Amino acid sequence: MKEVIHTQDLNVGYDKKTVISDVKINALKGQVICLIGPNGAGKSTILRTLAGMLAPVNGTVYIGQEDIHSVRPGALAKQMAVVLTEKLNVNMTSAYEVAAMGRTPYTGFFGKLTEDDHRIVSESMQTVGAMNLAGRDFLSLSDGEKQKVLIARALAQEPQLIVLDEPTSHLDIKHKIEVMRILNRLSNERGMTVILALHDVDIAVKSCQFVLLVKDGKIMAQGRPEDVVGKDTISSLYDIEGAMFDSVMGSLEICNEKSPDVFVASGAGTGTPVFRLLSRMGYGVVTGILHKNDIDCHIAESMKLTIVSEECFEPVTDTNRAVAADYLNKTAFAIDTNFPLGTYNCDNIELLRSSVKPVFSLRSPGEIERLYGNNLNVTYVSSVGRLQEQISGLSAV
Repeated sequence: MKEVIHTQDLNVGYDKKTVISDVKINALKGQVICLIGPNGAGKSTILRTLAGMLAPVNGTVYIGQEDIHSVRPGALAKQMAVVLTEKLNVNMTSAYEVAAMGRTPYTGFFGKLTEDDHRIVSESMQTVGAMNLAGRDFLSLSDGEKQKVLIARALAQEPQLIVLDEPTSHLDIKHKIEVMRILNRLSNERGMTVILALHDVDIAVKSCQFVLLVKDGKIMAQGRPEDVVGKDTISSLYDIEGAMFDSVMGSLEICNEKSPDVFVASGAGTGTPVFRLLSRMGYGVVTGILHKNDIDCHIAESMKLTIVSEECFEPVTDTNRAVAADYLNKTAFAIDTNFPLGTYNCDNIELLRSSVKPVFSLRSPGEIERLYGNNLNVTYVSSVGRLQEQISGLSAV
């Protein structure tokens, strides 16, 4: 596959002082490569060096087979577009006019746009879904709308490579997703190479083909997200205490290591919102019996809850049944999250049936009657939100 940009023996920094050493990047056509790491780690310094805006402390950046500093600015702008975090101060300028600035490398001294230039600008705005913004004043746009227009400006350069510094910063979730979908579409459909820095770890892991973890003056690790980002990686990268990144679900979970007050019978993701609710309320949680391949088991592990776990696709052992029963007897009350019932996960229901502890069930009244009969200890709860109201007055053990 075609090599678009690569480095050799590269150290980056300012005033001949190295900030990040041994930066190895070999970006291929159509790749989306992401730098993640804490503020001040040097991500922007790497990007500016790759873009030719900073001279390397040591080593070389090659675009194609040429040293980037040997390429004339006009020629470089036809190969690479850069979208930085600095605000663009353009008074009385429409969004279309800002996007049209991307044609500067092609328009000559007087900057007059040809019919072909206008076509390219319009197509660029259409590609990012910004044509409806064309006539509006750029400074009046929201941050998400501005980001679309700036990407359209980059596309109007017709580059093979786009470098972006925090393109989702300050955007709401809708615009973050839209921006990343645009970049992935450009990669997949046009074969553009995208190199960017992101703070949104979950988006980076789910959207990018290759990641570099930057911290303490070096690249901690790099590779495919599936190979590089483990459950402890993000906590180590950002020095996070009290939370853990779940690499299976791609979410950051707040840890709850309190001794169990509540027994939660769950499965298939039905327990996750309940775990989070109880943790916010200050309760300790024991999960009941969960198979190790269950979504709730992954989340509970990331939250550091007390877990009674069973091997994947195996019947529950007598030992685990006894351990779960012991936990249930020591907790103040139990919650049935309305998890789907199958051959191997009926044991939690059996435990709740035989318990004298109060049980709050998110199942329908008819299902409660079928499973629990006339057990007066079982209370119907219509939703997780209502659950908070019904247990808020209960004391922990």
